[in-house]
Amino acid sequence: MRQAGSLHNKDPFLNNIASNLGRTRRTEGVVRPDWKVQPQHAIYQGLGKSELLEIFKEHCKNIHTDYYEANQENVKKKLKEAAASFGGGPVITWNDPRFEEYGLSDLLYKEWPEENIQVHKWNSALGEENIHIAEKANLGITFSDITLAESGTIVLFSGEGKGRSVSFLPEAYISIVPLSSLVPRMTQAGQKIHQMIEDGETISSCINFITGPSNSADIEMNLVVGVHGPVKAAYIVVMDK
Repeated sequence: MRQAGSLHNKDPFLNNIASNLGRTRRTEGVVRPDWKVQPQHAIYQGLGKSELLEIFKEHCKNIHTDYYEANQENVKKKLKEAAASFGGGPVITWNDPRFEEYGLSDLLYKEWPEENIQVHKWNSALGEENIHIAEKANLGITFSDITLAESGTIVLFSGEGKGRSVSFLPEAYISIVPLSSLVPRMTQAGQKIHQMIEDGETISSCINFITGPSNSADIEMNLVVGVHGPVKAAYIVVMDK
């Protein structure tokens, strides 16, 4: 069960900041600034989903991520194809109702187990045991909550039944990307998250922005793919809207 946190020493902390700024603390009448120049909104302005999808698709090449397109009728076939290319199971998934909505539950939790492909659905009651299972899994599968066309980035909201380890610990990772989740760039993702908060929605305490498989160029600027997370990754874009 999620428990509400508590704030300690909030007022002394904020009063100290105001004091160092040489003014009294403001407790009302504070408004978000409206900047005259906001170039971040102009990038990809006016582009439709199909145009953004082409940008996203091109970036998948740059980030070493396999790209698939599917519709509601053949998404199961595409998932099987992508999983097979990564060597199959063991598999770990989020406990996410979207698997049922997209017609993938039978494949994941019935057909694959009958084919002796081990599939584990994140079970919050098991606690850290889920993490140990993710460590041994070959493939992790989740949905993308927001998707950035500009960089080929998926955004994952962790939460009840949606452990972070599913996208971090297995050797390979597949994200199911609803076309409706596609936005131009980080700017719009931030706006969407802020709007969710203003609308009173419960927001994940951990939001991950993931761009393809893990990689690093820290050593002599030489890119190495697969150093601290999935070595291989694939996105399956589903034309839902």
